[in-house]
Amino acid sequence: MQPTTKLSRWVPVLAAGALAVCAGVVHATGELRVLNWQGYGTDEEWAVQIFEERTGFKVVHDNFNSEQEMLTKLRTSPGAYDVVLINSAYTCDAAREGLIQPVETNLISNFGDLSSNMRDSPTLNCDGKAHGVAWVWGVTSFAYNTEKLAERPDSIEILWDPAVAGRVGWRDDPVEAVSFAAIALGQDPNDPSDLDAVRDKLLALKTQIRTFWSSEDEWNKHLASDQFDVATYWSGSASRSKTAFGLPVEFVIPKEGAIGWLDGLSVATGAPNPDAAHMFIDFMVSPEFYVRWDTEVGAPASANAAANAQLPADAFNRTVLGDPETVTRLHFMAPLSDDRREQFLEIWEEVKTQLAQ
Repeated sequence: MQPTTKLSRWVPVLAAGALAVCAGVVHATGELRVLNWQGYGTDEEWAVQIFEERTGFKVVHDNFNSEQEMLTKLRTSPGAYDVVLINSAYTCDAAREGLIQPVETNLISNFGDLSSNMRDSPTLNCDGKAHGVAWVWGVTSFAYNTEKLAERPDSIEILWDPAVAGRVGWRDDPVEAVSFAAIALGQDPNDPSDLDAVRDKLLALKTQIRTFWSSEDEWNKHLASDQFDVATYWSGSASRSKTAFGLPVEFVIPKEGAIGWLDGLSVATGAPNPDAAHMFIDFMVSPEFYVRWDTEVGAPASANAAANAQLPADAFNRTVLGDPETVTRLHFMAPLSDDRREQFLEIWEEVKTQLAQ
């Protein structure tokens, strides 16, 4: 829906903790449509309320459960979305396909505070233009139930340990599954050298996996109903499970390493309200939003250095993800070719068929 009054070019400023636009801009009405994972920051009720009160735009969310579903929604519903959350490994593919448009970074007042290695990452900047604004980053590894495991595991091999046979939760995602097996085997998760060994390692999960999960909400429900003792998970989600839901969860970055990822916020091609989209992205990457999200709810690490600096000294995203030694153990996700992605999918489908027998 188009706003009743088109927003003019604007300059967002944070003044006394409030988002304002330059004099002469009319308080608009209309919808801002956001495509994101459910429960992933942008749909926090308090944040939506702040943005709506300051801009006049009603924020409407649509959700996905995988990157492939996100891309499909962009392909099949052109012009339906304004802002979309995209893992940086997919950003340039989406840009080349014409699903997202360049970001006008001059409209992002917090852009200069973003960590340069993330802000300027080639995975977000395609053909010389920014197609994604670095938002948050984190780790895909595993978390465990502290009421079930007496000692904190330090190895990824806990997922294959007979001590937790039939008590492992696993995300149903082919790239992630291959990456975990590759890390356990000492291979590059972005470019495994021995896919036969990866397949065999995944087949060894037959006695281990209790249940598959696809969303944070499912993960929390499975743990709360005693479906697993240890499960693959995301760092920010583990923080939320512990902080917001009071679950007995601890996240682990094992000695073998883990999967690092960077999420960006993009403007969809044909966005009905591109000006409001830039305003929303600017608010999302601001310290005002991020510090409250992290401390009250639990969040991944911010790409905004100024925001991270305002976190409590004992915050996970400062003490753990802020540790340079820990970061050196991370394998950040890289774009995959269609052929490579198809190989991973074939392996995972074969493995799941065997696990089900």
